[in-house]
Amino acid sequence: MSEQKSSRLVTYLVFLLTLGVIGISLVSISFPALIITSTYDFPLEVDPFEASPWLSPIIISSLILLTIGFLYLRKKLPTRIHNTIDNILSFEISKKTAIIIGIIILSIYVGLSIPELLIDEADQWGDYNILSSALEIWPSTDSWNVYVKEQNTRYVRMILLDFSQEFFQNIKILPFVASILTVIFTALIAIQIAKKRLAGIIAMIVLLQSVTFTDFDTVAVYENFWVLFYLISIYSINKKWWLASPITFLLSIFTKAFTATYFWMNFFFIYRAEIPTKSKLVLFGLYGTVIGIMYWIFESGRSIIYDDIIRYDFDAFLDGFTGWGNSMQLDPLIVLCILPLTVGLFIKSLKGLKQADSVLIILAGSILAGPLISLITDFYFILPYRFIPFVIFAAIGIGIILSKKTNHE
Repeated sequence: MSEQKSSRLVTYLVFLLTLGVIGISLVSISFPALIITSTYDFPLEVDPFEASPWLSPIIISSLILLTIGFLYLRKKLPTRIHNTIDNILSFEISKKTAIIIGIIILSIYVGLSIPELLIDEADQWGDYNILSSALEIWPSTDSWNVYVKEQNTRYVRMILLDFSQEFFQNIKILPFVASILTVIFTALIAIQIAKKRLAGIIAMIVLLQSVTFTDFDTVAVYENFWVLFYLISIYSINKKWWLASPITFLLSIFTKAFTATYFWMNFFFIYRAEIPTKSKLVLFGLYGTVIGIMYWIFESGRSIIYDDIIRYDFDAFLDGFTGWGNSMQLDPLIVLCILPLTVGLFIKSLKGLKQADSVLIILAGSILAGPLISLITDFYFILPYRFIPFVIFAAIGIGIILSKKTNHE
């Protein structure tokens, strides 16, 4: 099989995987009782096929966007409409303009968010009491409370939160800085993949309109340190920062162990990256070393907590798919365009932008992470903040779709 045919086969397999995961997720939000009634141990007096208010908007928006996209690609739209869309997709801005617009967007975002730093987090989130108790004994894990123990095994996170509390006298400062940097790296990754600065600006705007992101951007108990480190690990691959990528990925894991389920997505991103084959092999080796270190550390400290929370339950895995539907209901833009976005990224990949596959893989993987965690433990709940990477790469994907005539095409 030639390299081109092999690459095309990978594109189709990635598309089918992502389409399957997105499809199940859309079913979970359109028919909320369907999965639960099939996995619950006792009969439920609910109709599994009772539709939610989301069903019609999802079908209508998907049909409209897919139809417009199909007609545009086939050049069947009226000439004026086709040319207007073409001009929008082909539009680009200078580096100077992109920086100015980016600063303006960030300034507005920071200005609107600063008042949140003055809110006592203990009044916002019940879990803050656990974090507060953990900080009181940090760095010790000597506590009768398994949740407090677990907090203090997130070494990188606790170091940063403790520093923010002690140095700035406000535990929210560093989490907010991490969120600002998350927005910046979202734009940088979009530009890196699409080869267009406008894609980065679009990705920033889509991310900042997300309630899922803005609800947690200044929250210490559900901070974005892990997301930031993960984004840097992705950005570093194409930037050829060979050591930075596996190291920041490891930092992400020891900020939130949940990220360990993302390792295969980084492997795929390396596989699709525009770097020499030898460099890919080096990165694979470095990541292998990092995973070995991670495994050794977890095994060494396993008795602290992890032996007590591991169990396997396939029904919980299926139930885990309801997490996306429950969490994304405040983000209508992404819910309504995710299916057309998946198809659009598939077409982008077929046209030569192979890292569109990488975005698809991360979209699928960031949803699958919840069910995979649910499969092995009931210790963690699938809360909305766990889908921030999904929101970020959906924003990046939208930026890519709204970019045309890259160096790849």
